[in-house]
Amino acid sequence: MRNNNDPAGGSGPLVYQCRLPLSTATVSFLAETLRAHLKKINSRWRKLPPGRIAVIVLAALRCDQRLADLADANSVSRTTVDRWVKEAVTLLAAKAERLERALKKIARKGGCLVLIDGSLVRTRRRSGPEKKSFWSGKHKCHGLLIIGLVDTRGRLLWVSAVRPGRASEFTTCRHNKITEQLREAGLGAIADLGFVGLDDQPTDNPTITCGYKAARNRPVTPAQKEVNKLLAAERAVCEHAFAHLKNWRILTRLRMDPKWATPLLRALMVLTHREVNR
Repeated sequence: MRNNNDPAGGSGPLVYQCRLPLSTATVSFLAETLRAHLKKINSRWRKLPPGRIAVIVLAALRCDQRLADLADANSVSRTTVDRWVKEAVTLLAAKAERLERALKKIARKGGCLVLIDGSLVRTRRRSGPEKKSFWSGKHKCHGLLIIGLVDTRGRLLWVSAVRPGRASEFTTCRHNKITEQLREAGLGAIADLGFVGLDDQPTDNPTITCGYKAARNRPVTPAQKEVNKLLAAERAVCEHAFAHLKNWRILTRLRMDPKWATPLLRALMVLTHREVNR
């Protein structure tokens, strides 16, 4: 039998199919958002229809597909796909609620409590002057810190602008004036031990409730341990909210420019609401 060592015929790219783990409602929502934007700016045509563009953008966000691979499979350039992704991120981020509106909405619905927590979004290894500022000593990796507000049902209400990984959750809350905003809306909050001391009000009327922290010469009492357990049980929904957000695999190790990180997180929060709360 004669061996054939000649190259395979055809010079076109090899394309394979895979499932996009998102609902049709989410794809339709993004497609309608793109159609409305194109109509608003009087765009006469695009290389692909809005429905196809929405699928490409969601594949890049949900599955962290490389833009060059998506571009070759759809006969467009990588810069075109990059422009589509950034356009969609900008449109979706504009739909995210700001802190004041989110808190007032909770107060109007009769809510009285929100949950505060922080999370680190890992990034690729930075170099140059940014290397030290992006290094998180707590997580031992490069990343960006965010603060999120979650309601008692586990729905992520708001995410802060990203801060370098070396920043602390306490400082980030002070920077966003979360305590003042909560007090103005008439709401309370539950947080973990990393936020102890954030509330500057007297102890008889705290805005932010934290657990009890043990000291070297003052261990926590059994009653205080029970209080910590109750607060930890209430805060469990925070982990669920951030887990839903980080299901978008583009956040596994962020490779985008850090200036796009805040719009990206807010856009993913909007898509998460459409996907989880449908």
